[in-house]
Amino acid sequence: MWMRCGLENGTGPIQYTWEQGSSSQQVTTLAESNSSLLNITWVTRNHTGWYRCLARNEVNQQRSDQIWLNVIFGPDLPQIDVTPYSVTDRGYSALEKETVSLMCQASSNPPSQYVWFYNNSQVYTGPQYTITKILRMHTGNYACLAQNTYLNTRSRKAITLTVYYPPDGEPSCSIFPANNYIDLALTCSWKGGYPPATLIWIPYVYGDSSQGVTNITRIQPGPETVNNSVFTCYGSHVAQNAVQQCSTKARLPYGEPQCFAYATHNNEYLMLSCSWEGGFPLALLWWVSSSGDMQGTSEENSNILVLRSSANYSGKAFVCHAKHPLAKESKQCVVKLEAPVLMTQRSVVSVYEGNDVELACILSKNYPAVTEIAWYNNVKQKVGDSDIPKKYILQQAVAWSNLTVRETDSTVDSGQYWCSAANAVGGTEVSIMLLVNRYSMPPNVSITKIIYSSHQRTDVYMEWQIQTDDDLTGFFIERQSSLFPLWQKIIVDLEPSTRSFLINNLDPTGIYSFRITALNHRTVGHPSEVKSPALPGFNAYPAVIGAAIGGMLVATIATVLLFLYVVRNRNNIPRLHDLLFGRQNSQSRENINFPEDEVVGGTEGKEDEEQPTPSTSSEPPVALPRPTATPTNLPPGDEPVNVTITVMASS
Repeated sequence: MWMRCGLENGTGPIQYTWEQGSSSQQVTTLAESNSSLLNITWVTRNHTGWYRCLARNEVNQQRSDQIWLNVIFGPDLPQIDVTPYSVTDRGYSALEKETVSLMCQASSNPPSQYVWFYNNSQVYTGPQYTITKILRMHTGNYACLAQNTYLNTRSRKAITLTVYYPPDGEPSCSIFPANNYIDLALTCSWKGGYPPATLIWIPYVYGDSSQGVTNITRIQPGPETVNNSVFTCYGSHVAQNAVQQCSTKARLPYGEPQCFAYATHNNEYLMLSCSWEGGFPLALLWWVSSSGDMQGTSEENSNILVLRSSANYSGKAFVCHAKHPLAKESKQCVVKLEAPVLMTQRSVVSVYEGNDVELACILSKNYPAVTEIAWYNNVKQKVGDSDIPKKYILQQAVAWSNLTVRETDSTVDSGQYWCSAANAVGGTEVSIMLLVNRYSMPPNVSITKIIYSSHQRTDVYMEWQIQTDDDLTGFFIERQSSLFPLWQKIIVDLEPSTRSFLINNLDPTGIYSFRITALNHRTVGHPSEVKSPALPGFNAYPAVIGAAIGGMLVATIATVLLFLYVVRNRNNIPRLHDLLFGRQNSQSRENINFPEDEVVGGTEGKEDEEQPTPSTSSEPPVALPRPTATPTNLPPGDEPVNVTITVMASS
């Protein structure tokens, strides 16, 4: 690079001094000579700055204006700084969920432009790349590329960043049997995380001091371990401030081993189950026959031995052995198989017809348990498969079963009944004889009266009688008609004391027949004779007598009125008066023997006076004339005439 300091005039000799000013205002003398030219043969970035020359002679000195010299260079190899700063043998490290800042610097004029790459993929532009809450997935290679766009030059630097993260959750502890269920194997596992966690057992277990592993296993002698001993595993990690832990307890199973037997459906297979639960670690179980041979395989916690059902196993015993590291000796339980045995309190049961009866059987010496106690009726039909609804009622528990036969019938329900039971090692049955007795025959019934209650023929009145009142619980009446020739029960459940009944709502156009039958509970007697109702008879005597009496009363009243009229009108109708009472002259002789004649005679001569009407008052009644003796000395033509009054009575 050449720089020249030019002067317009000046008396020599002239001395030239070159000054360089930096950006910090520091001025240094770069060169002094009598030449106005400055020659820099190797320009570096340090030559960047302000330049001016000083010219002086004997009489004066002058400084030139400043000139800026800009040296273009770079970029240099970038420098990467990681915050927070943590260096490992593989590069830099950071804890998960921290905020990590990557700063890239490279000297360059003009200043560099920066580009960040993660695993060769561009992720950011700028000198500082910040990752907020960095995650384990951000582990990898980070590179910074610096570019000088003026010179079109670039430089690049890469680092490895490892993110430390703890394992998920907490450590997991467990105990396993070891050395044929004599010792305990303590296992602690805390998988995941980087770097691996540090694990340790407390209390101290033989050879226990493990760092940087995901699981450890240590052996603890079983006989030396107390029941319910607690072992704790502590886990630590560089990415966690707190220590994590897990605990496990070594314990014996509860109580003693439990054994039992049961059968599959239809007793096809026999299953022997043995369990000794509640221990940690789990106990080992295996079956041995009564002869000492091992049966099946050994299993932990529970063991089920499956055998095909056979009567050969009845009376045999099977032994289950159990072993646990905390138990010094093995334990056992025994299963003894027995075919069922059935018993009954009564082998013969009797009952009267119509009543319910209960048959019972008891189960004993039964193992494994019977799946079902079956009943068979008197025709060897299994109860429950019958088509008769609600004929039988079954009640049963573990050791007994009852069969109730409802509303027994002597012809249907009498006979032998069977109670049957079976399990996987045998079966048995017991019989019970059921005798259903009939009640005695009720007495015969005879109809004494059956008649329509009216001419409308809608109601029939019936009366009957029986021979004796013994062995009788009721009656029923049956009807037969021309339209329905079959006998139909129309009246049932009549009380035994009833001897008559009115049957209503009959069809007046029908022709009916009736009969009645006595009942003694369910024993039906012989029907009575068949009778049809008769119409009610016509009785004329009451009507005739009533009509006659009525006619006589009418005739008597008419006669009395006639006599009164004649007496009162004797002057108007003398002939009729004389006809009824005879002549009234001086020659005639009247016998006034009764007071009534006086009354009649007292009324004579009062023809023009009005006569009072007879009433029920206290006045003396008008007496009727009585017939006198027939005179014998009457002249011819004046003889009395005989009058006959005939009264006809009609209904």
